[in-house]
Amino acid sequence: MRQFFRSGILGVSMGIASALLPVSSVGQSIGSDKNTLPDIGVVASEVLTLDKEMLVGDAIMRQMRGQAPVIDDPVLTEYIQDLGNRLVLQAENTKFPFEFFIINNSVMNAFAFYGGHVGVHSGIITRADTESEVASVLAHEVTHVTQRHLARRALSQQRSSPLQIASMLGSILLAMANPEAGIAAMQTSSAMASQLNIDYTRSNEQEADRIGIDILYQAGFDPKAASTFFGKMAEEYRTSSRPPERLLTHPLTEKRIADARNRMRRYPDVRLRPSLSFNLAKARLLARYQFEPDYALEHFKAVVENDTFAIRDAGLYGLAIAYLANEENLKAKQINDQLLARTPGNLFYVDLATDIALAMGKADEAITMLQKELEHKPRNSVVVLNLANAYMASDNNDAAIELIRDYLLVHPHDQLAYQLLSNAYKAEKSYKGMHQSKAELLALYGAYPNAIDELQHAYNYTGDDHLEKQRIRARIQQFRDEQEKLKQF
Repeated sequence: MRQFFRSGILGVSMGIASALLPVSSVGQSIGSDKNTLPDIGVVASEVLTLDKEMLVGDAIMRQMRGQAPVIDDPVLTEYIQDLGNRLVLQAENTKFPFEFFIINNSVMNAFAFYGGHVGVHSGIITRADTESEVASVLAHEVTHVTQRHLARRALSQQRSSPLQIASMLGSILLAMANPEAGIAAMQTSSAMASQLNIDYTRSNEQEADRIGIDILYQAGFDPKAASTFFGKMAEEYRTSSRPPERLLTHPLTEKRIADARNRMRRYPDVRLRPSLSFNLAKARLLARYQFEPDYALEHFKAVVENDTFAIRDAGLYGLAIAYLANEENLKAKQINDQLLARTPGNLFYVDLATDIALAMGKADEAITMLQKELEHKPRNSVVVLNLANAYMASDNNDAAIELIRDYLLVHPHDQLAYQLLSNAYKAEKSYKGMHQSKAELLALYGAYPNAIDELQHAYNYTGDDHLEKQRIRARIQQFRDEQEKLKQF
């Protein structure tokens, strides 16, 4: 499915949680049976309860969707979520479900914040050579969350409320898009001076490195990948201009690199085959999001000719995407059909097959293929959203609406699903449904006043349906209540 993402402002450096929170170093070694700090966690909960942490995390995530170029790509989202979940399963002290997402930015950064939210820049994936390197970054960020670093920071400085931190995060986002405006915004934040203190950063990074590498190993990845990726990051910083020190929320010192290398000696060798999913994700990001179509075609032709991708089929997949982007649909189809024949049901290939079929005006072929996949993968985001898109391309909007509405019962925060639903309702001239879907989409961005406006428009199309009028009024009140919750802090 051809995805879109919002152009927005971005700029949270890798491990932003680490810049905000002081913590004492606590020893952790391979083979130890705990990687948590229960006493500190309990006390921290008295300052910032888990419910409040999830509420604030949700508010920041909505801001992130609205301001940063979050990639709304079901295939990539499923990949990064699956990879992250493998690490979370090995972590101690997990209090809530984690949400992993990808930001369209070629800089090697990642970050974590309240409520189990972990964002990773596309540059982490495209610069990594192995899946273990990406996993090492995610494990580090998972540790920031499970150790409740933000809550512990709130414990040490109870005067700094979570919403002050949220405001500061917004200022950092703004700073990367408009430095003068962003710095001015940060200077007005009462929490800025203490929250970005580099001394606090070092202690958190040490803890996240130590525990994160244990999680990495326990999840079956190569722990040595942590030190190799540190080296890549250090090399990038040496060859590029550095941002202002206050924005270096994830300092990569020589000592951190040396500590990671020393820690590697305590782990046995782990030899893994190259991951097909990782290499497909890498090829997809390069071909669809990082490179312009003509350059992507040139690049992946060379990749395939010289066999420079770790897995040849991933290079071919990137070439097929590039052919499609350059409207050479038949060449894209020939390659992708071969890939599907070798790995039937692979969702990277299924997704691309749908795009190719729709580009060639063969929506019925896509529908037949996706209906078969749906039998085995009901409510899978890649299959459902592609099938809904194919239904809409064949003017079967009613089928698309029914499919998406059922899907949203299980995935209520999928913004791409709401966008498709709104488009399907619009095509059917069902304006009440269109406005309601737009309202839910705007609410996911935290734009509650705009969402309420959309519901008020929907209300005008209810006619004499008094039950529907009551439902809309109730939803408007829910949106107002969500706004009020934030004021309780």
